[in-house]
Amino acid sequence: MNPRVLNISASLIREIASKKRASSIDLGLGEPTLRPRREHLEHALRHVSEHGLRYTPNAGDSALRDRIARHYSYPDREHSRNVCVTVGSQEAMYVVLKTLLDPSHDELLIVEPAFPSYAKMAALEGTAARSVAMSRDEDFAFDPERIAAAIGERTRAIVLCSPCNPTARVVSLAAAETLARALERREGDPIWIVHDEIYREQTFTESAGYFAQIYAHTIVTNSLSKSNALTGLRLGWILGPADFVAQAIKVHAWATSCADTFAQHVALDVFNTPGGLQEHAAWYRERRVELLAALRESGLRFVAPEGAFYVCVRLPDGTPSHRAAEELIERHDVVAIPGVAFGQCMEGWLRLSWVAPAERVREGILRIADYCRNRAQAIQTV
Repeated sequence: MNPRVLNISASLIREIASKKRASSIDLGLGEPTLRPRREHLEHALRHVSEHGLRYTPNAGDSALRDRIARHYSYPDREHSRNVCVTVGSQEAMYVVLKTLLDPSHDELLIVEPAFPSYAKMAALEGTAARSVAMSRDEDFAFDPERIAAAIGERTRAIVLCSPCNPTARVVSLAAAETLARALERREGDPIWIVHDEIYREQTFTESAGYFAQIYAHTIVTNSLSKSNALTGLRLGWILGPADFVAQAIKVHAWATSCADTFAQHVALDVFNTPGGLQEHAAWYRERRVELLAALRESGLRFVAPEGAFYVCVRLPDGTPSHRAAEELIERHDVVAIPGVAFGQCMEGWLRLSWVAPAERVREGILRIADYCRNRAQAIQTV
């Protein structure tokens, strides 16, 4: 057995989610509960019915690659050669890290709290990884000075997710520009920013920053999973400089050959539909209003979500988040993800997903508040 694989722990998020009962209020996995538009699926079905279900080029259907590049219109990234279509954003991120980083001397800097796959991917490749934690006193806001100060001699890339999983914070344009200028002032080889944009279509602030618009050494990963409720379709992409993408295509080709042809034609119809990527955005904005009302009613301390469909709530001091998640399932029939899954800086917090019906989300939050009150009283009596 490969010792790197043996030494990587399984997903704590999935472990907790697997304990859900039929009666549970599920605030766990980050998976939309909306249904995808059937027109996109019907378009793809008509295409494969007429043309068959054949391989596409390794890099993906050229028309889809062109539409993705032109949709985002990032500087110098407006052509099909700037895109590689992947099997979801998870494969996109793995391909980016494997292509970009040399395990013999490069290091990955992870901005935490962070989805745990970044560190596990680096470990699988034998690439050194360090983290820089955003401050809980600042509600985990992206701090460009703190990130820049954490860069070491071997740092070759910085990975961050904005809108963020788990905190739902969004890097502001001002913060993004500050970090970009700090990186440009550095001597030596450039440091890359890998921007995970998977929650881009669930952004609730007007001041969001997108590194690919302002910093040349940026690579973007994204997918249709969250924007269009197509998690099971497994269709994502890498968007970056053409010379990097050409090398990433080689890694992708040997790993998966090409993305699913049917999925690519679903994606092509989404991109060809005016407003296709935003077709669920209004629903999330409406649910966020209801979420904030429920949180204020609960009395819990929380980080107001600026994007994505998560919210982080604070547990009583001294409460381990893994224990809290276990007890919430056992005693209150609520599934919530322990903050420690996203880095030690989030110990003492829970991540909640609010994609369930609003009344179920409210009930789950009130049950968590009841748990926290009981827990706080128990701590005080010890």
